[in-house]
Amino acid sequence: MFVESDGVRLSVHERGDRSAPTVVLVHGYPDTHRVWDGMADVLAERFHVVTYDVRGAGASGRPSGLAAYRLPVLARDLLAVIEAVSPGSPAHVVGHDWGSIQSWEAVTTPGARIASYTSISGPCLDHVGHWTRRRPSAAHLKQWLRSWYVVAFHVPFVAPFVMRRFVAPRWGRVLRGIAGPRAYVAPTIVDDAVQGMSLYRANFIPRLRSPRERRTDVPVQLVHLLRDDFVTAGVLENVGDWASDLRRRAVDAGHWAPVTHAGELAELVAEHVTAHTASAAPTEEPPAPGSGPGSTSANRRP
Repeated sequence: MFVESDGVRLSVHERGDRSAPTVVLVHGYPDTHRVWDGMADVLAERFHVVTYDVRGAGASGRPSGLAAYRLPVLARDLLAVIEAVSPGSPAHVVGHDWGSIQSWEAVTTPGARIASYTSISGPCLDHVGHWTRRRPSAAHLKQWLRSWYVVAFHVPFVAPFVMRRFVAPRWGRVLRGIAGPRAYVAPTIVDDAVQGMSLYRANFIPRLRSPRERRTDVPVQLVHLLRDDFVTAGVLENVGDWASDLRRRAVDAGHWAPVTHAGELAELVAEHVTAHTASAAPTEEPPAPGSGPGSTSANRRP
């Protein structure tokens, strides 16, 4: 099915029982909805699972101009999908990489119909902007070294040319070398990779230069991938300042854990969704910090 949002058609896919709680999975860059296949299959045994190609990727529309990729527009896309697949009821959201970054925008929007949020390897850019204003430390240097590609993506003309001619055509081989043969690379990868650079160019500098106050009372599960080559623990350290109900988890995996550790992540998501589903009957006490799979700590503020 397709959902219209801000003049763009979003390609949306559903699986599982529509009467069950709805879980919307939002992919990152330069992926499509297919990055969730392994997790979606597991979650669909218990939930109504929805995936979609974000604007500029896969079978969704590809608007031109940076304004079409600003965070508020991306948040409206997610909320439009939720309204279409779960009318009248809040949905549980899971984001990875850029899917997580843009989902933070929706989660921190007052009144958004989001029951819970699981963030995997993608911080809120406004939170990062506030973090950068703290006293410089080794953690800051480590993150900036990991983020070298963000700077590269801002080089006009050269960056799109290099991506189209050299990087994107080889991305399938690179990704399968990282995530294994199960990694899916869309036939649209070259256009996806070039178009998706607009996400970085439209948002990084404005948000880091002038970070906003982005708070939420939505229950957040923050998943830190211990072997992530792009997102460090430091950039996630101040999330508790902005999320009133925060649970931290750690998984010994690399950046493409939704592919390599689909089962483990699906169980974390299922636990979080079940704990924050209105009809769920609390049958047992929540696990103590460090007792759940991949858990390092739990941080819940009143």
